[in-house]
Amino acid sequence: MFKSPTYLIIGLLASVLVFQACGTGEPEGDPDPLTLEYLMSLSDEELMERDSDGDGLSDYDEIYVYGTSPLNADTDDDGLTDNDEVNTYGTDPLNMDSDEDGLSDGDEVNAYGTDPLSQDTDGDGLSDGDEVDEYGTDPLDPDSDGDGLSDGDEVNEYGTDPLAPDSDGDGFTDGQEIEMGTDPVDSNDPPFIEELNTINFNFDRSDIRDGDARLLAENVEMLMDVEAFRVRVDAYTDHVGGDQYNLRLSLRRANSVVDFYKNNGIAEDRIESRGLGKAPVRCAEAEMDTNTPGCEKNRRAESYPLNPYPFSPRN
Repeated sequence: MFKSPTYLIIGLLASVLVFQACGTGEPEGDPDPLTLEYLMSLSDEELMERDSDGDGLSDYDEIYVYGTSPLNADTDDDGLTDNDEVNTYGTDPLNMDSDEDGLSDGDEVNAYGTDPLSQDTDGDGLSDGDEVDEYGTDPLDPDSDGDGLSDGDEVNEYGTDPLAPDSDGDGFTDGQEIEMGTDPVDSNDPPFIEELNTINFNFDRSDIRDGDARLLAENVEMLMDVEAFRVRVDAYTDHVGGDQYNLRLSLRRANSVVDFYKNNGIAEDRIESRGLGKAPVRCAEAEMDTNTPGCEKNRRAESYPLNPYPFSPRN
């Protein structure tokens, strides 16, 4: 079929226009996915204007200053952005555990409040990682159990429990035991006498009855076992009779107990005594003896163990 010259010219012009449109249009956009190779092909000026991963650092600084990835906001995957590591915390954006304490920088900042640049934030001798993962202690408190010993000293020096103020359960804190020179992991050290037996007397008498002698013998045994303890004897009477007579009677009762202790091996310098007259609290009528005047509960001699230690055990 024959085509006119005009038709051929129009077709040629259209082809030229199409070619020009394809070859001379706007520059193509970033490749998808964006690659480091592509970014490194750009000029320094272009890189300085870009923040491809949106972490607050320019692509130029990430590539050429810090060595981080301009395509990953958290290059070391520690929970902190590269920008925060560089400009806020001073941590290493290429090392997820900048202080090498066993905790990631992100966990230190966001979970535990510890210092990501210090292995031992509270200075107690245990690394933050060990406190969190091994011992369960507080990495922000050098004495987690409040016993007067640092967590590090408990673990590394004394073998005590940094989470228990009284590791051996003897009533003295671990810190008190160290101060006293006793063993904080031995419940029998220091030996301690909690209480001694009290005895009673017949009306207007100061002699020791057989049953009460057995009670005093138990006291002697305890005092012999714990020689550091001394004993104080406080004796009383009931409320029958005059004050002066009862004061003298209470002194005789106290002396009877003192003599028993001395005769059974307790050194005199370990004993002190007081006759205190009538008991401070009068017995109620319901407690009065039925066949004897007064009240047996008030006719007594109390033996108190005297604590030789600078501390008393907690109950």
